Formats: sequence, structure tokens, C-alpha cells
Amino acid sequence: MNFLNLFTRRRQMVQVESTKKDGFSGWIKCTKCEEMVHANELQSNHNCCPKCEHHYRLSAIQRADLLADEGTFEELFSEVHPKDPLTFVDSEPYIQRLERAQKKTGRNEAILAGTCEMGGNRVALGILDFGFMGGSMGSVVGERITLLIEHALKESIPVILVSSSGGARMQESVYSLMQMAKTSAALARLHNAGIPYISVLANPTTGGVTASFASLGDIMIAEPDALIGFAGPRVVEQTIRQKLPDTAQKSEFLLEKGMIDCIVKRGELKEKIVFFTEFLTGNQKLPEKNGKKVEQEKLDDLIALSQKEREKNAIKVSKP
Repeated sequence: MNFLNLFTRRRQMVQVESTKKDGFSGWIKCTKCEEMVHANELQSNHNCCPKCEHHYRLSAIQRADLLADEGTFEELFSEVHPKDPLTFVDSEPYIQRLERAQKKTGRNEAILAGTCEMGGNRVALGILDFGFMGGSMGSVVGERITLLIEHALKESIPVILVSSSGGARMQESVYSLMQMAKTSAALARLHNAGIPYISVLANPTTGGVTASFASLGDIMIAEPDALIGFAGPRVVEQTIRQKLPDTAQKSEFLLEKGMIDCIVKRGELKEKIVFFTEFLTGNQKLPEKNGKKVEQEKLDDLIALSQKEREKNAIKVSKP
């Protein structure tokens, strides 16, 4: 027997990786339910967790694709560009912050504004992008929203604004605060003309945006579990020196207190907005059954929200 072979190191048959490969496998751990969800599954579900329905943020383009009829969105007022009127500097110059946000999002500001069709109805649609400096409202955001409202007033079409923002942009100081009054005044003119305005509150909607145009809708819709308020919970707790309940400033809490009209899941949002725009404009389309239009008394039953939905959404809808 050759004892030398007992101590001879043989070549390993299984190759062991000495370094871990970096890369995205496609699996994501949900921040709410902590279940593993694949990115493709998340994307196909409107960026909502299919297991707990936690709503992740969407970019302005993604929201436009979600709400507008395919191929109908036309952007307006993109020629209005942000500037640095105060040459503001905090930890870095404001102009550098703008450039970094523009490079990150591929957009020149935190608002996407334009016209489109929703369910075949022409509307003016404005969407705040939280990815651009927290969706903050600077002078350009306020100007584009005001221009969009004035365009809707001229064309007599409903306005839909989707908010996701940290509030007024501190780097523009009083210029950003002025946008609160400007957008509110434009909406007052729209209201006087009898043109509907629907405000959609996504997570989060805070600060000067909540204190102005986001809270002035004829219909106030919020996404589930969205943070909505003026100051954040931490600031409120430090001010009043009391611990807020976990549900405070969430959309469910605001629905209970009457600040919003209904909470709508993202997958049902377009359908609900189309319903409200048609209802408020008296433009309900008579459904057909076997090629014949349903009688008016049956239509009343179709367009009226069910008792269960009225209780859930805390809103009453009368017959047109």
C-alpha cells in the first residue's frame, strides 16, 4: 500500500467561487410585508406589492402611462425652465442640485403637464414626480400648473392633478411660497367656470402642496396608506411633544376625518377618475346590452355607487 497517496492533495471536483458575484437577481423584499417579490411581478401590478398591496412610488411618466389612454398624452409648457434667482447655496449650490435631479430623472422639472384622453374624455393632466427633488414646488412647477389650469379653462376640460411632494422648494424661498397663492387663484377661476378639478394624493403629499392646490379638488382621491399632511409626523411630535398614533396623517385616517372623499387602489384609479369626470360633466355614456341602450332607470342603478362602496369611500353620489 502506498501511504504517500493518503496525504496527496487531490484536485477539487467542485469549483468553489472565491468571490460573490454582484448583480440584481430580480427579487425584491417588500418594505411592508417583507415577502420576496420579483421585479417583473411588481411592474405588472402597477408597482404595487401583489401580496400586501403596498404602493411603491411611480415616476411621472409611469403615472401618465397608467392614467392616459394609449398614445393620447401631449406634454405642454416644457419650454418653461427652472432658474436660480437667489443663487442659493446650502450644502451645495442650488444649480448643482437641479442639474443632478435633471440627470437622474431625465426631466427638467418636477412636473409633467399636458393634455390626454382618459376613457375617451379629454382632460388636462398634471403629475408631480417625487424623484425630482422630492417633487418640490418651485416657481416653474407652480407656473406650469397655473398654465395647465388656464389652458383647461380655455378649452373647458376637467383638470386632474396627481401630487407626490415634500412641499414648497426651500431653495427658492418666497418664490416657491408665491406658487401656493397663484395655483389656488387659478383653481378658483376654474371653479367659478364650473369646470371639475380632481386631486389625487399619492405618497407622500406634504407641505405647501397640501396647503394649496392639492387640497382644493372638487373630488379628493388618495392612494392607500399615503402620507398626507402639512408637516411630517416627526416635526409634529417635536412641536406638540406627544407621540402620534401610527395611523395619523395616513389616507385612511384622513378619510375618517373627512378631508378626502375616497381611497382608491392604483389599479382602479383610472376607472374611478373617468367615472367622476363623466359624472361631474354630465357626460355619462349609456351602456349597451345586446346592441340596445339600457333604460334610464337601469342606468341609475349602474352609475350609483353600491351601499358598501359608499360606506367604504365615505362619499354619496346623487342621480345625474
